[in-house]
Amino acid sequence: MLAFAHRGGALHPDVVGLENTEAAFAHAISLGYVYLETDVHVTSDGVVLAFHDNVLDRVTDRTGAVADQTYAQIREARIGGRARIPTMSELLGAFPQARFNIDIKAPGTAQPLLDVIAEHRAWDRVLVGSFSRTRMKEFRALARGRVPTSAHPFEVAAFRLLPSGRLARFVTGGHVTALQVPVHRGPLRIVTAGFVRRAHAAGAHVHVWTVDDPEEMRDLLDRGVDGLVTDRTDILKDILLHHGLWRDHP
Repeated sequence: MLAFAHRGGALHPDVVGLENTEAAFAHAISLGYVYLETDVHVTSDGVVLAFHDNVLDRVTDRTGAVADQTYAQIREARIGGRARIPTMSELLGAFPQARFNIDIKAPGTAQPLLDVIAEHRAWDRVLVGSFSRTRMKEFRALARGRVPTSAHPFEVAAFRLLPSGRLARFVTGGHVTALQVPVHRGPLRIVTAGFVRRAHAAGAHVHVWTVDDPEEMRDLLDRGVDGLVTDRTDILKDILLHHGLWRDHP
């Protein structure tokens, strides 16, 4: 069972207001997490940032679109009034034992992100995904199979609706290492027994986000999913310890 710290464990009481900061990721690692989830945008001068929103307004003391500002300008912003926005390169360097699940949030990010991964030789330390089919296709074309990737929504639909994992794998071209999904999308339940079975038959993991409720965590464990993505790193660790599924990492 893989335990992912979503944005570093954004709702853990000790780091509320510090999502996607070096402090949040360090806190998750101090709890024993090795899988860290983050998002990436790129500045106007090509620096890849670990940041969720396309604007600074919600979580920092500055405003404006990330893509319209240089890294020198972005460096002045403070998350929660005190923490600098980290670059993806800084995080890979600061936490060499960590594995990063990276969500591409904006156009123009694929090549700069791949350059950062290559700089750190982090080919086996990252899993890259995107909600955008276009961005995912671009990244895969550039990466040429060197980086594992998760399913975009059209590929998720194939695994949810087609009758077999073998057929879903054929339709998706064998690109999918993991299906990273919510439990529901509107009225449709995505994480069913059949969905998990088809993913496993195709050799793919099922990772579910963002799960903060202990009862839902238990239910998903019973359904045989391979990973849970959470903002409440404290609750997920307790649940996995109780079920004998927590692995301590050095």
